[in-house]
Amino acid sequence: MRIDHIETLHCDAGWRVFSYLKIGTSDGVVGYSEYNESYGSRGVTGVIEAMTDAVIGSDPMAHEALFSRLYAMTRQAPGGINAQAIAAIENAIFDVKGKILGLPVYALLGGPVRKKLPLYWSHCGTYLFNESTASLIGQPMLKSLDDIAALGERVRASGFNALKCNLYQFSGDEPTIHFPGFARTENHPGAPELNADIGLINDLKRQMQAFRDGAGGDMGILVDLNFNFKPEGYLQIIRALEEFGLFWYEMDIFNPEALAMIRRQANVPVASCESLYGIREFRPYFSAQAMDVAIIDVPWNGIWQSYKIAAMADAHEVNVAPHNFYGHLCSMMSAHFCAAIPNFRIMEIDIDDVPWKDELVTHPPRIENGELILSERPGWGTDIDEKVVAAHPVRT
Repeated sequence: MRIDHIETLHCDAGWRVFSYLKIGTSDGVVGYSEYNESYGSRGVTGVIEAMTDAVIGSDPMAHEALFSRLYAMTRQAPGGINAQAIAAIENAIFDVKGKILGLPVYALLGGPVRKKLPLYWSHCGTYLFNESTASLIGQPMLKSLDDIAALGERVRASGFNALKCNLYQFSGDEPTIHFPGFARTENHPGAPELNADIGLINDLKRQMQAFRDGAGGDMGILVDLNFNFKPEGYLQIIRALEEFGLFWYEMDIFNPEALAMIRRQANVPVASCESLYGIREFRPYFSAQAMDVAIIDVPWNGIWQSYKIAAMADAHEVNVAPHNFYGHLCSMMSAHFCAAIPNFRIMEIDIDDVPWKDELVTHPPRIENGELILSERPGWGTDIDEKVVAAHPVRT
């Protein structure tokens, strides 16, 4: 049996695009993966297509040999979209391999440690700051702190025990999200110096209080600080929000020593590393004891490489969590990873999304009381419905 064809599929997902890789074998077995070509990763499809000749004719059961070859081919430009393209190929091959053997992917990683995965509701409110996006989701646009409290109550009523939010401000003329680290808009306040001023800190205090008022004192609140500050600013915010008993602060820094310095001074767990690739990039962060929770992106790294990173984390007594704000197939890929590792913390998932998201897969994730319940179906346990994908073409 050999891999004999590769195809990429794309569909409109409202404010982004869902992209899929389809790999087929000479025996007619088809596997899928989902990858990200939005948010700074444009070009992954082209890189996948450039690797096609090296993949066609390969044995789908020998994923490590194929990964090693593709890694060697891109050794002079490691990480980035090269790594994401290799990961998409690896993830689709694992779906093929699971279907050939009649086993779920988590069985290929040593079997399940758990089949119920606690979730946190990610980007809680983020997509509701834009009127057209909020209308597409079918939820009211956030315009005030009272709306934040109502959103917290909605999360609690849905059975979730944890939520993650970005940095929201209601003190100006228009409600905004503080995102200077990503240059989402020209001349974004706070860019490029990335300081935390007193006005922002006071806005964040009011935001946290509103979430507490709505969601209750038992709700785990995770705050995603992204790349939006320097170490000074991260520490200012951590100290200012001490009273709210937050679950973790998530932050991204390409400097393990700086992150370790923040962690030593923080009184709340620090989660990081979602933007890293492979065991070589993660290693210095573990050596520096830079984070309490290592965040691993399965679509960016590939599930087998992610499993290796998790094993390295376990050797350093660090738990891990997946970076997962994509579509349903990515959620299932991350779920199989979480099921198989011993050092699992909590799983990320987006709830507010386009209304056709469930239709894109044959089996949407089963969520009960804030937990994802895994099945015993082979491969990822779900396939892409290509007719539905085609019915939602990417808007140009």
